[in-house]
Amino acid sequence: MTRKFFVGGNWKMNGDKKSLGELIQTMNGAKVDPNVEVVCGAPSIYLDFVRSKLDPKFGVAAQNCYKVPKGAFTGEISPAMIKDCGVNWVILGHSERRHVFGESDELIGQKTAHALENGLGVIACIGEKLDEREGGITEKVVFAQTKVIADNVKDWSKVVLAYEPVWAIGTGKTASPQQPATQCHLCNISVAEDQRSVTGGTCKELASQKDVDGFLVGGASLKPEFIDIINAKA
Repeated sequence: MTRKFFVGGNWKMNGDKKSLGELIQTMNGAKVDPNVEVVCGAPSIYLDFVRSKLDPKFGVAAQNCYKVPKGAFTGEISPAMIKDCGVNWVILGHSERRHVFGESDELIGQKTAHALENGLGVIACIGEKLDEREGGITEKVVFAQTKVIADNVKDWSKVVLAYEPVWAIGTGKTASPQQPATQCHLCNISVAEDQRSVTGGTCKELASQKDVDGFLVGGASLKPEFIDIINAKA
């Protein structure tokens, strides 16, 4: 199955109404490739604001959700709440959720299942740390992460699998154009996700790689160069 080139922007815990409003104005006024699916991951408190201001041709994603519809889970949000804001995507399993907040593969799998059951598209993140890469267990780690996600997916058309080279964060090491994405044969898309290597200057070369079907972009998605990344395949 062939799908559109996918470009996601993960804004993380950045921005306010002023700065995000300016970014949204830039995006709304830009000429973008109609053959690219674009989804912006906004902070949860701004989901409603972003969805109401951003042109409908762009999708919006929450950056996390929990595994149940409601309950005594302080600080969490559910897929139902996300959809109530008019938002149709969620990012799950990002390295910062795994390694800063201690989320397990099992929990990420449960979140994936619940999000999909409730009609959200899922941007599911996988990737190995530097010590795992240097220890020669990249495939073991990424396989385990991917299997838990795959076991909870019935329809891959609602899933984007994003590989992020966690080993590149703050190390001075970067993924080469041939390294950005794992070759994933479990689903219909593999995605290079990178706050470190996907920029307006590198996107065209990365987009030309046969196993890269898109990007999930970090810091560059908060800058005007995000438009260049969206148009990398044009």
